[in-house]
Amino acid sequence: MKIINSASLDGIDALSINVESTFTKGLPSFTIVGLISTSIQESKDRVKSALLMNDYKFPPLKITVNLSPSDIKKKGTHFDLAIALQIALYDIKKDVFSGFFVFGELGLDGSIKDTSTIFPLVLSLAKNSEKMKILVCEDSAQKISNIPNVEIYIVKNISEAIEFFSKEDNESKDKYRYHSKELNAKKIEIKSKIYYYENTYFDDFSDVIGQDNAKFAALICAAGNHNLMFEGSPGCGKSMISKRIRYILPPMSLDEILEKAKLQSLDYKNIEFSALRVFRNPHHSSTKSSIFGGGSANAKIGEIALSNNIYCIK
Repeated sequence: MKIINSASLDGIDALSINVESTFTKGLPSFTIVGLISTSIQESKDRVKSALLMNDYKFPPLKITVNLSPSDIKKKGTHFDLAIALQIALYDIKKDVFSGFFVFGELGLDGSIKDTSTIFPLVLSLAKNSEKMKILVCEDSAQKISNIPNVEIYIVKNISEAIEFFSKEDNESKDKYRYHSKELNAKKIEIKSKIYYYENTYFDDFSDVIGQDNAKFAALICAAGNHNLMFEGSPGCGKSMISKRIRYILPPMSLDEILEKAKLQSLDYKNIEFSALRVFRNPHHSSTKSSIFGGGSANAKIGEIALSNNIYCIK
């Protein structure tokens, strides 16, 4: 039995998931098990359409796909590609998937799409691995290319993915290799560690007239990563100063930038690999759940976690 490595989110961290399958004699059927969500259950129709549209015959067998371990809830459309590969290459005896993690949603025409969960999944897995190989689409590769210890290979559709795993030698797979890019930011080396910073200031403390004590307090807190609370009448400059603190905070390490991008992805926002710390400005009438995070069915990240370092409540 061949196994394809994938993963699922458990909160904001990733759990490694094994996609395994069996093909037995009996009435033709296709079943996916393993405490799966509706998005994975619907994968059956996407996988069938993708394979048939690309001239791959669906085997007339009883197909059972299991996402292991089976006692953990799993969700996400990124399992599509791994399930399709299990079916398309079911008759290959050699284990061609060893060492690879596979992520990607399938279109009905067989194209491979990016999903919002791939970046936090790969980032979480990479932190616990010395070196890992990933097969994704190009859109996903552009997001995860800044993550260290990841060897990325890209494919456009299910046909290319099947061709990729059909080749045994590593040289044939090199044409699918995606080369990582460096962050587009200024950097400085401190004690053999690289830190990144921005030198473009959209908000500057020179705009704040007066309030010398408040500006000095902001400077001290920024230098030492201390907490700061402003109190005063409306319009005296509390929010104005708070918005500018992010520009004088210490440079960011790569880990901090990636963690910021991970939280943006989990919040379904566009990922920004900028070396500028996040500023959030929730209203004073915001609920506790929106500030601290939580929820009943699908728990969401709160403003404090999304801010990373600095936030201001009006």
